Amino acid sequence: MPAGRLYLVPTPLDFGCEPQVPLADVLPAGTIAVAARLTRWVGENAKSARAFLKRVGEVQPLAAPLQQQQILELPREVHKKGDHVAGFDAKPLLQSLGVGEDIGLLSEAGMPAVADPGSSVVRAAHELGLEVVPLVGPVSLLLALAASGLNGQNFAFVGYLPQDAAQRTQRLRELEALAARTGQTQLFIETPYRNMALWQAMLQALKPATRIAVASGLTLPSARCRSANASGWKQQSPPVGNDIPAVFAIGI
Repeated sequence: MPAGRLYLVPTPLDFGCEPQVPLADVLPAGTIAVAARLTRWVGENAKSARAFLKRVGEVQPLAAPLQQQQILELPREVHKKGDHVAGFDAKPLLQSLGVGEDIGLLSEAGMPAVADPGSSVVRAAHELGLEVVPLVGPVSLLLALAASGLNGQNFAFVGYLPQDAAQRTQRLRELEALAARTGQTQLFIETPYRNMALWQAMLQALKPATRIAVASGLTLPSARCRSANASGWKQQSPPVGNDIPAVFAIGI
C-alpha cells in the first residue's frame, strides 16, 4: 500500500475574531479543495478544527460530515512547552489515523508548525515515510515582515520574550544589539493581553534610532501594519491594544 501524505493546511488568521473574513479571500481554491476531501486530522483543538471544516464545507462539500471527521488533538504539554522542548513523539498519533491514508495538520490560525505546534507531527511523518505537502495560505510572520520595511533578507523569529520585566528588558537589548551588529530583523509575538506591557517595555528599552514595526489584524478589514523608529513612536498613540494578536519586529 502506498504511503499517505501529510498535508499542512493553513487556516485563516481571524481565529476568535468577529466578523470572520470570507474563506475564499484568504485561502486559494486548491487549499480549500484538499481540506474538503480530507477526513483525518491532527490539530491543536478539535473544536476549532471542526469550526474551520464547517467554513470549508460552506464553500465546497466535505468528503465526510463533521461528526465523522477523525480529529486527534496534540497533547497540552506540546502547547505549553513546544514540540521540541517537550520531546513529543507523534508517530503513534499518525499511525492511529490509518496507514497509507492522507492526513491534514491544522493550527488554530495560520500555518501549522510555524509559530504554532505541529513540528513534531511533521518530523514523525518524515520518519514514517509520509510525503509532507505544505499548502498555500496566510503566514502571519511573513506578512508582517513583508509589511515592516525591515530587512527581509536576514531575519529570525524568536518566539515569546520573558514575562519578567527585567528579563524582558535584557532580552530586548540583546535582540537590538544583534540586529544592529548583523542587520538581522528580529520578530517576536506576545499573548494579546500582554501586548501593551511589551510595547511599553520596547519604548523604554530600545535606542531612539531602532526601528519598530507592529502588524495586527492581518488579513482582516481592521489590519494595521506600521513602522517607525523608537523616538518617533514615543510621539504617537500605541499601535496595538490588548485585544488582538500582533507581530512585533525590530531592526535597523
